[in-house]
Amino acid sequence: MIRRKALFAVRGALLALGFAGTFAAFASSTACSKSPAEPLTPPEPLPPGHGVLQDKTPKEGPRLVPVEAYIRTYLTLFGNLSPLQAQTNARGTDGANLFDTWRDYLGTMGMPDYRYDTPRVNQTNTLMVATFERIGVALCDRAMEHDKALTPRFIYDFDMPKDLDAAAFAPRFDVVHRTFLNYPAQLAPTDRTNRFWKLYQDTVKTHATVTGSRFSPAEAGWAAVCYGLIRHPEFHLY
Repeated sequence: MIRRKALFAVRGALLALGFAGTFAAFASSTACSKSPAEPLTPPEPLPPGHGVLQDKTPKEGPRLVPVEAYIRTYLTLFGNLSPLQAQTNARGTDGANLFDTWRDYLGTMGMPDYRYDTPRVNQTNTLMVATFERIGVALCDRAMEHDKALTPRFIYDFDMPKDLDAAAFAPRFDVVHRTFLNYPAQLAPTDRTNRFWKLYQDTVKTHATVTGSRFSPAEAGWAAVCYGLIRHPEFHLY
């Protein structure tokens, strides 16, 4: 136990400061407990082959990657360009309005604007998601225009035959899957290859009736695959 003289000294100091409740809690915490110690339950043995216990319980939900990381990835996918060079390439000269300017997007992407004392946006919102999608579509379309005419290719590093079956689609899809999500499509938690194969087929079929397009049906199909991957949660979250 704490000595009586010291206890009274603490009591006097706390009462002088108006902390009577604090003294009561302090006194009770310093009292000797005579309750018996709780029995210790030994941990259950692990199954055979499991030498170390691993805690797999989730600690927090997925978070959106910082805007700076997204922009850096975008510039890298565009060929390691500077922001102004990527802006020029994304805008193009055809008047398609795929991309405006970085100044138009930084605020809606959540970046702070110190000119107007606007803080960083810490909560994901629909306008932010729409902005990510718009600049992602610009990347997919401009990369398609580049890759079908020039080398080195940015995104679509393979040939695009007019007639494609599922067996030929899979290795080509794996190329763009690795580009955006950084691992083989076969390791995806779902049957991702077949799902994107259906997306490709539906786009090719629909685009076959379109006139005046810059893309052939096969190119439009691969552009749609690119849209899906650059919008994928695994690309935006960590």
